[in-house]
Amino acid sequence: MMQIQILSNLDQVACSAWNALVQDNNPFVRHEFLAALEHHGCVGKNFGWLPRHITVYDGTELIGAMPFYEKYNSYGEFVFDHAWAEAYKRHHLDYYPKLVSAIPYTPASGQRLLAKLGRETEVYALLLASALQLAETLQASSVHWLFPLSTEQEWLNQQQLITRHDCQFHWRNFGYSQFDDFLETLSSKKRKNIKQERRKVQEAGVKLRVLDGYSATAADWERFAFFYQHTFESKWGVPTLNAGFFKEVAAHLPEQVLLIMADRDQECMAGSLMFRSDTRLYGRHWGCTEYFDSLHFEACYYQGIDYCIRHRLQVFEPGAQGEHKVARGFIPTLTRSSHWLAHAGFQQAVRQHTMYEQRSVAEYMQTIAEHLPYRDTFLAEQLKE
Repeated sequence: MMQIQILSNLDQVACSAWNALVQDNNPFVRHEFLAALEHHGCVGKNFGWLPRHITVYDGTELIGAMPFYEKYNSYGEFVFDHAWAEAYKRHHLDYYPKLVSAIPYTPASGQRLLAKLGRETEVYALLLASALQLAETLQASSVHWLFPLSTEQEWLNQQQLITRHDCQFHWRNFGYSQFDDFLETLSSKKRKNIKQERRKVQEAGVKLRVLDGYSATAADWERFAFFYQHTFESKWGVPTLNAGFFKEVAAHLPEQVLLIMADRDQECMAGSLMFRSDTRLYGRHWGCTEYFDSLHFEACYYQGIDYCIRHRLQVFEPGAQGEHKVARGFIPTLTRSSHWLAHAGFQQAVRQHTMYEQRSVAEYMQTIAEHLPYRDTFLAEQLKE
């Protein structure tokens, strides 16, 4: 007999049962990552992310789940709906609370509709119905699924939800054996530029430490947490993560953490944090206390590319936005999200707007594609295969 549960914290479901539904060993969807956010106050009332995770049981077996949050702001989502909230306000309507299936502060693709293999269609329908029912109970304005897998997105499209398009820049591994193989696929000008940037870091006397959850020390995580907080505060952002969170994730997912720390004159002055699945690398955070020419590119992009090549990962998702990534081999990649609005009038208006938005994104991606750094025909040939 099917049973639906709404969880106010992830510890209400067994870690092993939840993770049995996770594909590609995606670190952000794993129980350990999501639970660590809750354990260290990174989500909750203080930041407007209230856990409302949905689980589906067949008897005692967990066959479906959805990371789900009741939201009172739009911070940390990376699919921007501030204009929607403002339009609601102008019409004297409440846009918050809303419900969001997403990984907090993480614009990375991954499952949003977790289902036991072979029972996807059945479970997806139950998760969607449960989400809409919860929206009615909470009088939420809307429900949003952000950065789902393409198979999930296609199913959500079939349910007549509103679809939004956006663009990120991802790096693809075309079977390289070493970093120089990747450089050889670029035009001579771009290849020279990357070599020059990497050389600048070396000549500045900066030494890089490539760490995982096993080799990074408590002091490393304290230092990185300082970089993270400093970066957000200097850019008028809200630092939601903390040293306790970083340490717990590193302890429980040691092989999926990649921490790059930059030292000079025996002082650690910069760091970048990435996570990996079985097939992908995800760039997440960067911070520094001292500027060095091209260090950001080295620590956040070139070290990540090199790691993907050495570990045979297929894709590197370095995060949202950033046209400067294109010159360094990152390709414009379509991202999508699905949305349901309770207000019929707004649903129709937003649907029309997103159709215009989709055309704009397609035109933007085409324009970017005309300026990629790869040698003539190389990329086209690779993408055909």
